[in-house]
Amino acid sequence: MISFWRLFKYLLLCILGLSIAIGQPSLILAQEVSKQTQQHQAEVLNQRGQRQLDLGQAREALESWQQATKLFEHLKDREGITGTLINQNVALQSLGLHLRACKIVVTALKFDVEICTNSSDQPTDSTKRLLDAEIDKLNPIPVHLLGLQNLGNVLRKLGNLSESELVLRKTLLIAQQLANFDNSAILLSLNNTEKSIYQQARDKYSWIEEPAFQKETVNFIQKQALKLLNNYQLLIDIPTAPIPIKLQAQLQRLSLLLDFEKWLTAKSNLGNTHLAAIQTQINQQIKPSVELILKNASAFSKLPTSQSIYTKLNFANSLNQIPDERLHSVAVQYAKSALQTAKSTNEQRLMSNAFGTLGKLEKEKERSLHYLEQAMALAQSIQAWDIAYEWQHELGLEYYKQGKYHKALEAYSAATDNVTKVHDDLLPSNADLQFSFQEKVEPVYREFMRLLLTSPNPNLKRVIQINERLQIAQLENFLQCGKLDIIPLNEVKNLPSPPTVVHIIDLENSVEVIVQSPDGSFHHHSVDSKLVKASVDNLLEILQSSRLASINKNLIISPSQSFYDLIIVPIKAYLPPSGTLVFTLDTSFQSLPIGLLHDGKDYLLKRYSIAQTLGSRIRPPKFLPKKQLTALIAGLSKISPSFKALNAPEGLKALLRVKQEVEDVKKQTTSSTILLNEKFTSQALEQQLSTNDFSILHLTTHAQFSSDAQRTMFFTWNKPITVLEFDNLLKLNAQTNENGIELLVLSACQTAKGNKRSALGIAGVAAQAGARSTVATLWKVDADSTALLMEEFYRNLKSGTPKADALRQAQLNLMSNSKYSHPYFWASFLLIGGWL
Repeated sequence: MISFWRLFKYLLLCILGLSIAIGQPSLILAQEVSKQTQQHQAEVLNQRGQRQLDLGQAREALESWQQATKLFEHLKDREGITGTLINQNVALQSLGLHLRACKIVVTALKFDVEICTNSSDQPTDSTKRLLDAEIDKLNPIPVHLLGLQNLGNVLRKLGNLSESELVLRKTLLIAQQLANFDNSAILLSLNNTEKSIYQQARDKYSWIEEPAFQKETVNFIQKQALKLLNNYQLLIDIPTAPIPIKLQAQLQRLSLLLDFEKWLTAKSNLGNTHLAAIQTQINQQIKPSVELILKNASAFSKLPTSQSIYTKLNFANSLNQIPDERLHSVAVQYAKSALQTAKSTNEQRLMSNAFGTLGKLEKEKERSLHYLEQAMALAQSIQAWDIAYEWQHELGLEYYKQGKYHKALEAYSAATDNVTKVHDDLLPSNADLQFSFQEKVEPVYREFMRLLLTSPNPNLKRVIQINERLQIAQLENFLQCGKLDIIPLNEVKNLPSPPTVVHIIDLENSVEVIVQSPDGSFHHHSVDSKLVKASVDNLLEILQSSRLASINKNLIISPSQSFYDLIIVPIKAYLPPSGTLVFTLDTSFQSLPIGLLHDGKDYLLKRYSIAQTLGSRIRPPKFLPKKQLTALIAGLSKISPSFKALNAPEGLKALLRVKQEVEDVKKQTTSSTILLNEKFTSQALEQQLSTNDFSILHLTTHAQFSSDAQRTMFFTWNKPITVLEFDNLLKLNAQTNENGIELLVLSACQTAKGNKRSALGIAGVAAQAGARSTVATLWKVDADSTALLMEEFYRNLKSGTPKADALRQAQLNLMSNSKYSHPYFWASFLLIGGWL
């Protein structure tokens, strides 16, 4: 029995083994069939996504490519994963989600470098090296070149233009080394980034008034535009370039011709004969460029559906800029054709853009309103606030022209609400809004305020709210940041006594002055802006003169009194007899020291302590406790290597009294850390801010403030730190310092000459510091008098005096000294933020 049982087990095992051996190939075959099925499904999804995107169905395309990526990941198909991630990036760009798109393509390329967040105009050397190294690691295969091209495109849309140019130039070099590779698409992307660099310079030129900057920028704009026009033409002339690429190059070249010609015309009207000659040459190229595109109109149909729609609309917008009735009719035809195609896709965003463009082109008013209302409704239905605000703005203008004031107010109210949403949510990933802020965003706010004030009984509280939004949006745009953590004054709790707030708003033809009294009442006065601006220009010209200290006081008092008579006298009855005044100044007035205003007998500073706030928004003000005067004091008393930096202003000299000022400040603080000269490096500053908790940061070093963030900087021993870099330093401080910096003092600084908006840079530094209060100077003042003022200011703080009062007493103390009674010595100091 035992032996039989053993034999049975042996036979059973043999049969089982044989069955496994026979069945194994079937199992392997089944797995292979499953892999082939998944591969086929992934490829089908990939192709479906492409068809959906071509039809303008970006959201559906994204879903298809996300499913395809999962299948390729399951199959461990590296090239398939890379390709579908790149496709996801394209879909996300179509949806305007540029930051997500950037991160996806960085993942696809397996890059270990942070380049998607907003950067300064120039990437750091380390960023360049990392980018170069990551690109060098890639195999030079088509899918990687496609990924790099898309990375360059999305970096452009994020506003990271230097990084975009760097990536695309490197991609072009790789492509040129491959046999039979068509690099025309990469050339087009590179030219488009160069065009964005031109546009950035154009937009900056329009609002930065510094003469040295303007001269430098005029030369750059001219060279960049001429180079680009030639580069686009070279691309158009490549015989093997695909027709869609040539068409896009022709359209980009036409829009550049129109923009450059408009800028040259403005410059020529100011008497620049050299640019007038170039303007004539450029003007002569516009009509032939249009005719060439019209001659090859069939090329539009060779583009994917959504691209064809946008291309037709862009062409229509370009044609509309040319004063020619025939071309205007052609523009309307192209817009209608785009709308017809958009309707066939049933995609609301495409239809909204087409209706909106038609609304702007249409001359018959009722039809224009109909198109714009359709565009707005479609944009709102998909919560596309970035285009909704544009159509609401256009509607507001049209309703106002037709006398429909109630509807105009509704449209403007919705437009400002939506532009705020866009600014809060999309600014860090929307280069178009960054670069065209003054042209596209600012008018929405200012026109709405103007409309509100046309009412016989205007809603002044609403005007203040809109102005507040504008001021914050300007600063966020300057800083290229998201939402700032500051609150309206009327939301500040537990103030010992609410201050009187004076809002001065520039609405182009008028300057509006609104007083917000402590009891909540509002008082309004309007004045002709020509009169105000004449006084401001005269006063600023004197204050920004290198000879200010030697200019007769009466010559300063005269325009100062003129400004006082226009702005302060009409509201004098609503001001308290003494105390603190908080001013919210529009950018045209931020470089003026308000305490210098003169009533014919004395300066405003003699009666009031003065603080400035940004759109009446601040971090909640509070007293600086005597026991918490812990300070990081840093300064330069010697010429340092940073003075030789490329972006440094000319003529920086040693600040001989810095050591004395540092010692004086140290004596008045509870505890302090000092970084002087060679010890005051950017690394040492970063290390101190990231490891210690300071209530005061006192910097006595050269600094320059400008309405250009790249020209707003202060100097450490080894390098200048721009306002954008300062943010990175202070993020480290926020991790260790729960309360943040209570007081930031910037001594020995100055605003850029010839620029009324320079003080925006001071507000920028204050906001980046997250400081409750910031003390800075509008011009570089005498070292001896500054040391005396700072010693007195800190002594007052130590005794428990509120910051605004402490600064005022220090200024009055200096003024009472016959040696320093001239405004040059004391008027430059201003307090931004909390006054307690």
